[in-house]
Parts: sequence; structure tokens; C-alpha cells
Amino acid sequence: MKILKRTITTTAAPDKVFPYLADFENAVEWDHGTVSCTRISGDGGPGTTYRNVSKFAGREVELIYTVEKLAEPTFVIVGSNATTTSQDTMVVRPNGTGSDVIYTAKFTFSGVARVLEPFLSPFLAKLGDAVVTSMKTALDRL
Repeated sequence: MKILKRTITTTAAPDKVFPYLADFENAVEWDHGTVSCTRISGDGGPGTTYRNVSKFAGREVELIYTVEKLAEPTFVIVGSNATTTSQDTMVVRPNGTGSDVIYTAKFTFSGVARVLEPFLSPFLAKLGDAVVTSMKTALDRL
């Protein structure tokens, strides 16, 4: 398992940040690698599913995400396909008049991807750094 953890500090208040992040369709704005993200079932709460297409390591990857937890200040969503499971946890905390978002992504690989896992660390680190920049930009606009 690979774990990616970053803290994003924004000028936006938690009451703006949490609902924005909890609407996972907004990932196209705050996740640098997301190409498209569409709700396919549910009302946005636990059990809601999304089809997310992202660019990773030079190719497009589709994962089906399911909201696992939606209880302020924590949002947890789990995505999977045949080779990857990603559990993304976002915790929104007040920081002065703005917020901190503690973003943790846990990646579990299977099949061919499991063999390649040792080589994926640089790509995941680059992804994490890009998310910090793109999420901060998107949240500061709220």
C-alpha cells in the first residue's frame, strides 16, 4: 500500500470548503489529474457512486468511487478498478478565517499493478504535489 498525505491551506472558510469537496464532481476543478467525474447514482451522501477518469503516468485510468463517509469535518470516498483501490480522506479544519484540508490517499494495487508498485512512488509524489497546487487554487476561489 502506498500512502500520500498532504495539507492544503486555503483562505476559504470550512463551511464553503467541506460541501465543495463533498460534491465529488468538483474533482475536475481541484484534482489536477481528473479529466471527468460524473455522479452515476445516489444523492451525494454515503453510498453515492461516481465515475472518475484521471490521467496517471501518461494514461487515462477510470475508477468507480463510492462515498464511504460524509460527516463534517470528514469526507471519505473509495475508488476501484481491476488493478487499483484508492481511499481518499479529506478532513477540513478551521485555520484562522480560512481552512486546512488534510488530504490522505491510500493506494492498494493488485494484478500487474502490484508488480509495478515499487516504481509508482515518484508518480504518486508528483500527483500529491500537483493536487496541493490545484486544490489550493480551486478552494481560494470559493
